[in-house]
Amino acid sequence: MVNVGRLNTGNPSALVPCTPLGCVLLLRDHFKGSLAGKKAIVLGRSNIVGKPMTTLLVQESCTVTVAHSRTVDLPAEVAQADIVIAAVGKPEMVQGSWLKPGAVVIDVGINRIDKPDGGTRLVGDVDFASASPVASAITPVPGGVGPMTIACLLRNTVTAFCRQNGYPEPDM
Repeated sequence: MVNVGRLNTGNPSALVPCTPLGCVLLLRDHFKGSLAGKKAIVLGRSNIVGKPMTTLLVQESCTVTVAHSRTVDLPAEVAQADIVIAAVGKPEMVQGSWLKPGAVVIDVGINRIDKPDGGTRLVGDVDFASASPVASAITPVPGGVGPMTIACLLRNTVTAFCRQNGYPEPDM
């Protein structure tokens, strides 16, 4: 709980949750550094992704809407966003027709669905086929946010080790 408080107050001693941090790093790279003034929507309100993602986007000077599977007229809410973070846990819920043309879509969802041949496959919370022609950038599932999460986990591990052992933190 202490780390949550540190994160929400902007305290630099907070260890930032790995998946939201990876998403912010992807967004900073796409937008060449600044997210200021962008309209973002975070679909999902979990303690692991949705809430910290919202906090990080506010700290990046975004205007942030938090929505979820029960939001009234969710497509209209999504259509206003320059940035869509999908972490709602519903396979292929977000459709391309919902997106503002040119939106950047970060799909955090990992859902296993049945294939017609009896096997299964992984899909995100965004219908990639309908969203990719509309979005200016979109993360695939699998292979999108996962590698960034792992990289940020390693970053946090090194940072925590340095803090616990009195070493200077690396500049990452």
